[in-house]
Amino acid sequence: MLRLGPIAAAARRLPAGPCPGPLCLAGSRGSFARSWPPAGDRRPLFRQVRAAAAGGERVRVLKTPKGTRDHPPAQTALRDRLLSAVVSCFKRHGAAAIDTPVLELRVPFARYLAMNKVTNMKRYHVAKVYRRDNPATTRGRYREFYQCDFDIAGQFDPMIPDAECLKIVHEILSDLQLGDFIIKVNDRRILNGVFAVCGVPESKFIPACSTVDKLDKVPWEEVRSEMVGEKGLSPEAADRIGEYVQLHGGLDLIERLLQDPKLSQNKLAKEGLGDMKLLFEYLTLFGITEKISFDLSLARGLDYYTGVIFEAVLLHQENEHVEEAVSVGSVAGGGRYDGLVGMFDPKGRKVPCVGVSIGIERIFSILEQRLEASGEKLRTTETQVLVATPQKHLLPARLKLISELWDAGIKAEMLYKKDPKLLKQLQYCEDTGIPLAAIVGEQELADRVVKLRDVATREQVDIPREKLIDEIRRRLEP
Repeated sequence: MLRLGPIAAAARRLPAGPCPGPLCLAGSRGSFARSWPPAGDRRPLFRQVRAAAAGGERVRVLKTPKGTRDHPPAQTALRDRLLSAVVSCFKRHGAAAIDTPVLELRVPFARYLAMNKVTNMKRYHVAKVYRRDNPATTRGRYREFYQCDFDIAGQFDPMIPDAECLKIVHEILSDLQLGDFIIKVNDRRILNGVFAVCGVPESKFIPACSTVDKLDKVPWEEVRSEMVGEKGLSPEAADRIGEYVQLHGGLDLIERLLQDPKLSQNKLAKEGLGDMKLLFEYLTLFGITEKISFDLSLARGLDYYTGVIFEAVLLHQENEHVEEAVSVGSVAGGGRYDGLVGMFDPKGRKVPCVGVSIGIERIFSILEQRLEASGEKLRTTETQVLVATPQKHLLPARLKLISELWDAGIKAEMLYKKDPKLLKQLQYCEDTGIPLAAIVGEQELADRVVKLRDVATREQVDIPREKLIDEIRRRLEP
């Protein structure tokens, strides 16, 4: 849904001139200009490090900034597969990609719509973003992280775009096979209506909302205590709120609340419940209601939401390799924010919007732990053919053949030695998952053939040189 540009405030506080710290944000997305040490000072620094090491002095430990991490090839390959699955879903639903600066003074997508006078758009955006908070890396919460957003902007009939956003969440979580999940839905109008009929002053709606949002983490008794002790609600109001926010169900609960003597008299709640009923009708047509729960405790703390809100939560991990459930919290969330764009438009023109953000880092943590526990080896390259030679002095033959494969668009590699042993070359194929080896020796050169070897079965056959490209393509067809 919304990419909030969390580093913007920090960036505004930086003094003018060179970066004051070890990292300097570059203009391009998600990249750092590594400005420590300045280029002119590096040689003296390296001499100092070497001298300190030689003298037995302690050298400063090399590490990434707090809340960030490196991704080695296997992790990067896993993340790329995950991002590809998410983006494929966004494209399947007709979204166009946009890109906005990593340095932002305000909410990027809302600013983009207002600045460019866009009133109708379906977009997705995948990028690194940053936040200032205490990282919880064991739960996949980092300061630097990928955010995958899908938003529909424009004036449309009620609940049709909202239903599609929920369908997208259902498709992604089902495709990734993460285990059982539930998508909680609520409406800020219903929640505000509950507060109103329970006697909460309008000025305390937002504080009360942020407290209710904790119900998925702490018991009602603690939430009630905070409402009364910290937020200033009366014990009677808190008790009345508790009667509502602990309810969850489906269409039957919506029907029951529509008949509620108090809520049925509140305009906001009545509108929200009417739209929620319509939403469930569309979700029934999509065939996904078994994974949807109308949950009155769902609040989502951001106060720009104006209508439907939702959050996807993994219930447990069904995997024989993982003994304990991976605690990662929600893995997707979003909602409707009809007033945000108007806050940035000079004329206050509103553009209704609804969107969803996929929690890529949390999902990645699950997949990463699952892969590690299973012992499965993940390919980190896409090489299709290794060009190999069995005898010495055949480097020119390898170079000529690999060039032909590259020119034909085939992903190929060779070892960077003049005379590598054939066994070592074939072992490299097995270690890295390369499916085919194209072997060219003295006899093959004389016969104008190439020995094509299936690495998995170890079967090999001579292929005429002029037919090699077509044969490789045929074998690589899915």
